[in-house]
Amino acid sequence: MGSLTGGEAPSGSLLGRDRDLARLGGFVDRAGAQGGAFVLLGEAGVGKSVLLEAAAARARAAGHRVLCAAGSQFEAELSFAGLHQVLQPLFAGLPQLGTAHRRALSVALGLGEGAPPGRLLVAGAALTLLRQAAAPHPLLLVIDDIAWLDRASALVLGFAARRLAGSRVGLLAASRSGEESFFEYGGLPGYELQPLDERDAAALLKAHFPALAPRTRQRLLADAQGNPLALLELPVALGDFQRGVLPPVLPLGGRLQAVFAARVEDLPAATYDLLLLAVLEGSGDLTVLHAGDALAPAERARLVRIEQGTRLVFRHPLIGSAVVELSTGEQRRRAHRLLAGRLAGQPERRAWHLAEAAEEPDEEVAALLCTMARATLLRGDGLAAITYFLRAAELSPAGVDRAGRLGEAAYLGSIVNGDLRDAPHLLELARRADRRGESLATAVAGAYHLLNGDGDVDSAHRLLAGAIETLTDPRDAHDKVLIEGLYTLLMVCFFGGRAELWEPFHAAIGRLRPGPPELLDILGKTFSDPARLAPPVLARLDAAIAGLNQEIIPARIARIGIAGAYVDRLGQCRDGLWRVIGHGRDGGAVTSAIEALFLLGNDAFLAGQWQELEQVVEEGLALCDRHGYRLLAWPGIYLKAMLAAARGQEDAATALADRMTRWAAPRRARALHCYAWQIRALVALGRGDFEEAYQQSAAISPAGVLASHVPHALWCVTDLVESAVRTGRPAEAAAHAAAAEQAGLAAISPRLAMVTGAAAAMIAPDRRHSRLFEAALATAGAERWPFDRARLQLSYGERLRRDKATTEARAQLAAALGTFRSLDARPWMARARTELRATGLSVGHGQAAGMASLSPQQQEIALLAAAGLTNKQIGERLFLSPRTVANHLYQLFPKLGVASRAALRDALTPPPESQMTQSRPPPRGLA
Repeated sequence: MGSLTGGEAPSGSLLGRDRDLARLGGFVDRAGAQGGAFVLLGEAGVGKSVLLEAAAARARAAGHRVLCAAGSQFEAELSFAGLHQVLQPLFAGLPQLGTAHRRALSVALGLGEGAPPGRLLVAGAALTLLRQAAAPHPLLLVIDDIAWLDRASALVLGFAARRLAGSRVGLLAASRSGEESFFEYGGLPGYELQPLDERDAAALLKAHFPALAPRTRQRLLADAQGNPLALLELPVALGDFQRGVLPPVLPLGGRLQAVFAARVEDLPAATYDLLLLAVLEGSGDLTVLHAGDALAPAERARLVRIEQGTRLVFRHPLIGSAVVELSTGEQRRRAHRLLAGRLAGQPERRAWHLAEAAEEPDEEVAALLCTMARATLLRGDGLAAITYFLRAAELSPAGVDRAGRLGEAAYLGSIVNGDLRDAPHLLELARRADRRGESLATAVAGAYHLLNGDGDVDSAHRLLAGAIETLTDPRDAHDKVLIEGLYTLLMVCFFGGRAELWEPFHAAIGRLRPGPPELLDILGKTFSDPARLAPPVLARLDAAIAGLNQEIIPARIARIGIAGAYVDRLGQCRDGLWRVIGHGRDGGAVTSAIEALFLLGNDAFLAGQWQELEQVVEEGLALCDRHGYRLLAWPGIYLKAMLAAARGQEDAATALADRMTRWAAPRRARALHCYAWQIRALVALGRGDFEEAYQQSAAISPAGVLASHVPHALWCVTDLVESAVRTGRPAEAAAHAAAAEQAGLAAISPRLAMVTGAAAAMIAPDRRHSRLFEAALATAGAERWPFDRARLQLSYGERLRRDKATTEARAQLAAALGTFRSLDARPWMARARTELRATGLSVGHGQAAGMASLSPQQQEIALLAAAGLTNKQIGERLFLSPRTVANHLYQLFPKLGVASRAALRDALTPPPESQMTQSRPPPRGLA
């Protein structure tokens, strides 16, 4: 596994590499003092490995501890194999790690059992272990052929490489130029090693082969083109040709690989067999290889070396490639069988070698690979899981098992890794393999592909529900494919947006034995019909959210977030959702990352964090576009349109709503119609077109009804009530407010309590409305939803003005205007200004002052501080650190013209009427 070029450099120097040695030496010295990473790129054989060895020697001479490792193309499918190789010498330090880090590394590296760890947790643990190891002496990691590391290891090491500053840990890596790699070295220091110039190439060739004839030397120099490995190896390959007439084509055979092949062919059979075993085994572990005397000829030929007495290392990866190319299929299968026997204690590696040894379908091995695939998936490595499922399908006897495994590969490619392109091909193979009917895994993948293509919801629903009904045992709650099928059916039902679609889902959940999985049961209630089904499971949902810090599977975290969306729990899921996004950015579960981005966007809209909303929505939509997720994109488009509507960008919002309707209509995706109706209602409310707002809101759920299995109805209660009141429909307004109260929405979340209270206040008679408005505004945590709260203040102020309570009206309207201004909600600012003018107050359009000059978050902090809460209490309420709260207070004091917390209460009290600019009241008829 890659180390050293063939041949040694002249003592004390590497010809033509003085500048390179100085550059790497400088890095070694800096890394010993302050940590860091450095990447050396270059073509195969250009001398990267020998420079790494020189850097390692310099580090050892300076008293650094040096750990060497190399990527292996034959271990690239084994998750964390490379990380195991890197960290193995540090295992003695595992007990000194914290419990979470120790458990994460032990499970990931196969040293212990437990719940599969998240990649970020493993990365953090690895980084901590490295820093710990560097405490007594500087530590240098030297990793050759880093592009051949397995995906999981490469991502973890890439994470660590960017966080070594100040650690006394250096990471020096080498990779072939242009080699595709999971190790992201963009932005890391480094450079590309160039071939030797003509003078240095000639000197190298002369130093090692002084007897070459001039014509031969010239030919070799021309063909080697400065590649040191070719310069050192071509003369060996030429043999007797060195002294005779050179052939028209030098014996390269694919250039350098032919050189290595020629050298390998001369080895004794036992030595060759050992090298083949070493290549296929991947790690070079001598306890597995049982090298014995067979190793000596390979060492003498300078093909391999032994590191630390325990590991066989090829001097260049192409030697291993040549060994494999020279082997027969039977030789490789025999080696894999031997390795499977020796790796009996490592189930995943044993399963892979058994699979590679198989000559014909073998259900036992295929089943082992499926188990391996699912375990790998739980570690977040979807790509490796797909590889295992595909190999399992190849080894499966014809019929439903083969079809199901192809279906699972298609499903994972579509839903986890974001690759819809291969799904049709895999689905067609699955259908050909199973003439008895559609397997559930195939149906799941097919339904998902339909929804993201030109298919309709009803077809996807029939496909999935039918496959579930025809299962041999549709009650087995431990059937992972069945459970994933039900999760997919849930999303199909949601986008369908019709109560009848949910009946097969609820029936399937009800018959699961011994009972449905906890999260599936919760999600099936809070996301389908939260007004009716959510209350009994809210405590269980809250428990799941409280355990998010222990969750490591991206799909589960995203699903917990989805379960909390319509019941206003997203604010408590933010940390977990950001972890999912980080996992997706590192090449993990793409679909879960998209869902997490849009869930955070939902929370950002309600919380008034509209700049964050724009950022997460744009990132999510870019991922949808890149991976072809048309269906997943619509929640992001909805959020984009809602923001445009709130800010008065009517044309943009309406165009997006129309686009939704056009796409949804032929596909019978009623959820998207609900999105569009709410967008149009918000546009109409902003411009004061209450008749249009009523029509759009009532399309989502008729007045007086919270439509069954239409969760979006919970987000439009005040839209319908306000528009009904303003269009002279008091009966409809009262019926809808009563429906919200009777459904018990106030018990679901504080925001829905505020919404329910606002609806009751809007329909209340004159003698009661003030008390109800005040109670709604006093809802615990109301400041977390500034847009909803400001809309409530606007309605309250409008009602007070009509009741001639001018001073009170101005206070509410001014507060609403300040919030709308801070959000840049322009149509709502215009409505608030109009109402303020109607009270006789002149309202300017200049620079915001007082509360209006603060951001929504600063307003929340100011109000809580004025109420007497400490920085810690404010931080707990708003999910901020006390230090962040203090920084905000420091920034907002000058804006309010105060110097201390004690002065906040007075600064936030509206000025008396005598201090406001008066204007002539408008004519009575315009009031």
